[in-house]
Amino acid sequence: MALSISAVVLFAIVVFLLVRKSGLKASHALVCVLLGFYLASSSIAPTINELTTNVAGMIGGIKF
Repeated sequence: MALSISAVVLFAIVVFLLVRKSGLKASHALVCVLLGFYLASSSIAPTINELTTNVAGMIGGIKF
């Protein structure tokens, strides 16, 4: 069975766990979110998108 999960949902869960368990402050998480919005509108956004697509493809191609 293949499980498909959005990267946004995955990162939201990771940030939530870091805030709750590892002492990450909510203000730090907010700064990270704002950085993500600014990166998404920058000229480097297509490169980041291509990189994450390629990494996800490599991970998806691993046979256990």
